Amino acid sequence: MKLLVTLSAADPETAFNAFRLASFARAKGDAVSVFLIGKGVDFEHAADDRFDARGQAEKLLSAGGSIQACGTCLKIRNSNGSEVCPLSTMQTLYDLIAGADRVVSF
Repeated sequence: MKLLVTLSAADPETAFNAFRLASFARAKGDAVSVFLIGKGVDFEHAADDRFDARGQAEKLLSAGGSIQACGTCLKIRNSNGSEVCPLSTMQTLYDLIAGADRVVSF
């Protein structure tokens, strides 16, 4: 299955669960992409010791999943992105949606 997870929240627990699902699906052999949009591009800065969203994101990347982030949303926040939160475009989001078997939004 090709799974797309969209994350539009920076809440640590929500981001943790989104990346946890993405990592779980990747471990099952699915092709998994995560697209960060809106407040979701800030997930790295919303720290909470109980919810290691960045750790889950790194686990996804290590397992061959991908993460993309809305460039406009990053620029609004004066950010150029990061290794875990790379700048991308609406075209990328469109292509991910068009190619996905399932889309899950957080």
